[in-house]
Amino acid sequence: MVPQNYPRVIIEAVEPQVDGGRFPIKRVVGEKVAVTADIYKEGHDKLAAVLKVRRVGEKRWHESPMTQGDNDRWYGEFTVNAIGRWEYTIEAYAERYLSWADEITKKNVPGANLNSELLEGLVILKTSAALAPGPERTRITGLINAMESALAVGEQQGAIDLGTGAVMRSLMAGCPDRSEGYELAPALTIMVNRPVTRFAAWYEFFPRSQGTMPYRHGTLQDSIRRLPQIKAMGFDVVYLPPIHPIGHSFRKGKNNSLVAVPGDVGSPWAIGNEHGGHMALEPQLGTWSDWDQFVAACRELGIEIALDYVMNCSPDHPYVAEHPDWFFHRPDGSIKYAENPPKKYQDVYPLNFGTSDRAGLWQEMLKIFLFWVDKGVTTFRVDNPHTKPVPFWEWVIGEVHRQHPEVIFLAEAFTKPKMMRLLAKVGFAQSYTYFTWRNHKHDLSEYVNELTSGEMKEYFTGNFFANTPDILPPILQFGGRPAFIMRAVLAATLSSVYGIYSGYELCENEAIPGKEEYLDSEKYEIKVRDWKAPGNIVDVITRINQIRRESPALQTYNNVLFLATENPNILAYAKMNEDRSDIIVCVVNLDPFHKHYSMLHIPVGAFGIDEDEQYQAHDLLSDERYRWRGPTAYVELSPSTKMAHIIKIRRW
Repeated sequence: MVPQNYPRVIIEAVEPQVDGGRFPIKRVVGEKVAVTADIYKEGHDKLAAVLKVRRVGEKRWHESPMTQGDNDRWYGEFTVNAIGRWEYTIEAYAERYLSWADEITKKNVPGANLNSELLEGLVILKTSAALAPGPERTRITGLINAMESALAVGEQQGAIDLGTGAVMRSLMAGCPDRSEGYELAPALTIMVNRPVTRFAAWYEFFPRSQGTMPYRHGTLQDSIRRLPQIKAMGFDVVYLPPIHPIGHSFRKGKNNSLVAVPGDVGSPWAIGNEHGGHMALEPQLGTWSDWDQFVAACRELGIEIALDYVMNCSPDHPYVAEHPDWFFHRPDGSIKYAENPPKKYQDVYPLNFGTSDRAGLWQEMLKIFLFWVDKGVTTFRVDNPHTKPVPFWEWVIGEVHRQHPEVIFLAEAFTKPKMMRLLAKVGFAQSYTYFTWRNHKHDLSEYVNELTSGEMKEYFTGNFFANTPDILPPILQFGGRPAFIMRAVLAATLSSVYGIYSGYELCENEAIPGKEEYLDSEKYEIKVRDWKAPGNIVDVITRINQIRRESPALQTYNNVLFLATENPNILAYAKMNEDRSDIIVCVVNLDPFHKHYSMLHIPVGAFGIDEDEQYQAHDLLSDERYRWRGPTAYVELSPSTKMAHIIKIRRW
């Protein structure tokens, strides 16, 4: 059968899009979306294209013209200014008026009879006039009448001038005939999040460890008193491990011991006892009134609350008695506890998403999210999402966003790269990364480029945690204070979103021998710390966060430019904002044991600086200022003096 309807204009290779439009790209409020596409058509017609954007649910598109570049590549951009789902598409069409104007101009040579071409033009002009609003229609019609009058008395040139002149071109640009065109369908989508999704400093702490007396269980009131110190260091998100009642059965003792002794507080990840489950507070932390005061204190300080969302249940959780079918069972009927060989978690029952009561389980998990949103939580750090069905995450995040599009989801998924990417695609706004284990120059540059320069930048935002309660990497175990400073600079400047777990500022690094785990882990006991202990790097962390707040370049995610150095232990990279008004160059010694030096190769052209121009390099960490000239500079970094430069480039 001969096709009756087919696109007269081809639109292909549209960017950005994720998996052919199956998933939305990600942006935050105020960010631009730069769209490109290949647009062409058979024949020699002039083409035009418009970029169309609107919030999902709106009826009217907002249009902006696209610009044609080389090889039929077209360009356009728009800015998203509100959170929630957006959609965008491209409409391209044969520009009949411009094609006619171009043709008749080329044919208009002395002695040419262009009467037929003028009649064709009048048809095009009248078609567009019918599409024009009242005032423009009147003006176009007036010009058409003047053209017809000129033709009637043989004034061909006068008719051509009227039809192709600046006034007619301006009028026709506002009411083109798009009948020979095509609109890309279905529209592509965008998930627009709050700016804190892309620029934030996270601080993780256990409320039960915020007291000042050894072995006394800390409270939410203790945590409230701690908040000003956290804010003073420059953190804007506090991340809490589970704060729910902790199970008694098979409670773990200190250092993950299988036998708990009286006074052992257990793991917060073993959720649920006689006081409730995921929608209850651990009584030793305080009451709901205390929680409300904690939320109010955070809000007053401008701190957001992130809560660990863990789908684990202790054997004492109410779900075990009320919904035994939600759990995995052995052949003898007993419920299976969690395992991550060789680790065993006898105090934890994982939920079975293959249950026949899938609807009941999914709805209950949604209910937990909504409960805590109503309690003031704006972000959820989701524990091990890669062990749950991906369709569940797409569904539950979508349901939460229907009511609360402001909520942010962070995936704690140390798993295969493809699964990490898929979780981001289906709705997780942030993800943990493998930054923690990237220590060498090549590894760091390759990994950061993968996250921020390729397709991943359209949907994946990596939150660079320098450490976690589960991870004490070898570089911190053995590198001492210089390593803690070096890794803090890397985390805070390579990504615009980073975090530390409390104790990092004290350079805590005592590990279980041979493992990447803390000795006397806070996961199983209460810690009481001296926050002013000798050797702390509180001032360094505070200064790094202050530099981030004052440097627009460090607040953007997708703009890491690695610079050449001649020493494999010296990593250098630059960040700059769009108009190059803020240019930051970071230089980091990756070896916490030895001094290193190198020539640094600076892309002065990319910075808008002439090859022989002198400029200032202001180290924002030390407040030292250097005069640099041209594309090279000497740098020297030592564990005994400074491990890193964070340099602001200034033209004299």
